[in-house]
Amino acid sequence: MIGIVSKKSFWVKQLKEIGVIILISLPFAFVSCPDCFKNPEHLGWVFFINSIAWVTLWKGNSYVADLIDTRYYWVKYPVKRLMLGILGHVIYTCIAIVCIFYALEYLFDISMGNIKNILTYSVVFTMLISLILYSVSFLRSWRELAVESERMKKEVISSKYESLKNQVNPHFLFNSLNALTNLVYEDQDQAVKFIKKLSDVYRYVLESRDKDLEELEMELKFAESYLFLQKIRYSDSLQVSKQKMEPKGVRIPPLSIQMLLENAIKHNIISEDEPLQIDIYQEGGYLFVVNNLQKKNIIKSESSEMGLANIKARYSFFTEHPVIIDDSDHKFTVGLPLLK
Repeated sequence: MIGIVSKKSFWVKQLKEIGVIILISLPFAFVSCPDCFKNPEHLGWVFFINSIAWVTLWKGNSYVADLIDTRYYWVKYPVKRLMLGILGHVIYTCIAIVCIFYALEYLFDISMGNIKNILTYSVVFTMLISLILYSVSFLRSWRELAVESERMKKEVISSKYESLKNQVNPHFLFNSLNALTNLVYEDQDQAVKFIKKLSDVYRYVLESRDKDLEELEMELKFAESYLFLQKIRYSDSLQVSKQKMEPKGVRIPPLSIQMLLENAIKHNIISEDEPLQIDIYQEGGYLFVVNNLQKKNIIKSESSEMGLANIKARYSFFTEHPVIIDDSDHKFTVGLPLLK
């Protein structure tokens, strides 16, 4: 029933649009053939031919514009979009007018006059109308881009705040200091290294908070410092495997890896009997962070969902490649697109 209603509304909309096109075309019938109105018997054919030509050119050129828009966006490829648009409209207009010209001549024995003059007239009017439509389309695209840019600024600010809050939350600091207290008495050399890594973590957070993207190599070094602190706390109960990667020349949003590591540690059981295994590897233009699922019996954290949503929103600004999230086969997998 819904499909029938939507199909009916579609055709109603199309008929309304055709009616508007015909109304717009009427004044131009006088311009295109002023001598035709000297004979009242020809008025019906004049309006009929004029309406057919306008509807064919308007609807057809709209389809051509939509077809080009699917590959070349105004904001991203303005010059190429303009040149292809002009070429496409000229070619379509010429083909459509020639078809109408000879169809009327052979089917109704009606001569429209000199085909060259008709083609020139049609192309000129098509270009004038296309110029108006292009101006509207470009301004609409520019406005949408401005709105999207403003939205992304808010997303980036929110994401930076969320990442910073996750890293510098009282629980993380308390656990780190508690581990350091025990470590000072057990192994002073390791305690010094622990302080150095803790300092590296907080320094990186402060340095990267104003960046939209960061080198993957720097992100991986930061992740190592973060994991060192967590390994002191969990020992062999936290197992991390990092395969050989090629981080040169690719970037990701800062603190993305850390957020995924923190989520894995926060929401899964970690013990000697049930160690948490985290795998980090690079494959097919993505960086994957995979952990085995052994969820704690706690209410799902909103910050986790917000963090993943922020990462996806930030990526949508830089690339069309999606963030991969898969929760199956007793594993939780997140794939981050690598940006060049």
